Amino acid sequence: MDNAFIEKIKEVVGEKYVKENESMASHCTFRCGGNAELFVTPGSIDELTQVVALCRENNVEFLVIGNGSNLLVKDEGYKGVIIEVNSRISFIDVIGEDIVADAGAKLSAVAVTAMENDLGGFEFAHGIPGNIGGAVMMNAGAYGGEMKQVLKWVKVLDNEGNIITLDASELEMGYRTSIIEKKGYIVLQARIGLNIGFSEDIGLIMQMFMQKRRASQPLEYPSAGSTFKRPEGYFAGKLIDDAGLRGYRVGGAMVSEKHCGFVINYDNATATDVINLMKDVQAKVKEKFDVQLEPEVRII
Repeated sequence: MDNAFIEKIKEVVGEKYVKENESMASHCTFRCGGNAELFVTPGSIDELTQVVALCRENNVEFLVIGNGSNLLVKDEGYKGVIIEVNSRISFIDVIGEDIVADAGAKLSAVAVTAMENDLGGFEFAHGIPGNIGGAVMMNAGAYGGEMKQVLKWVKVLDNEGNIITLDASELEMGYRTSIIEKKGYIVLQARIGLNIGFSEDIGLIMQMFMQKRRASQPLEYPSAGSTFKRPEGYFAGKLIDDAGLRGYRVGGAMVSEKHCGFVINYDNATATDVINLMKDVQAKVKEKFDVQLEPEVRII
């Protein structure tokens, strides 16, 4: 990568927030994967837009990530710039019954803010280990709730470098997808509409959801949550279990014995271990049930 380009990036975000050959294992919840050629952490929406513009102007490949909770970087690494939108771009503002949150705001933090302000309707998101940006892009959801139920508008950076605001009706949100994902837009900020409730009741619902998660999901191991999307008419975890793959291992990766819908980093897995295990699972389920499992995890 050109040194002059790297220096320009440093001028925008500061030298401290630019790292070369950064291991992505510490930036993905799978806790494995290769290195990013350049890893950049902008400190504002303006810095983020400037970094993206520099990448585009210099024809440098780039990828914007959030919490890395739905991401796996191949062991050979990523040739280009990975831009992490995290706690440095995470302002949360309460406006009446609405909350406006930056893309880097954690879903758990937004849920707690809602609870503290007696606002209900976002309890479902409390235990999802991601940020607003990723959650909006993939219409994240759990326990009967999903982002499309609460979103009012989303501010995005389009492919020409324009900041545009999309109304909820324009988002084309479906199961783990949206127009943002389809068009490759970058989420900057979102406004969610909630309803007046009682903080004690909201807290109890959030607590109940977390208890369910702990009881049914392998939270003690690194993973990216549900590894495969839910096939129409089926549950991925049940198909995997019925295929006899509970506890199936490839290297340090394993199909969770607690919840077969999760592939976990059981014992110092490599990204290659995880990918090969996923391929084996897909092949076995296809062979036994003629159902093609589609990864929910993004592999780069």
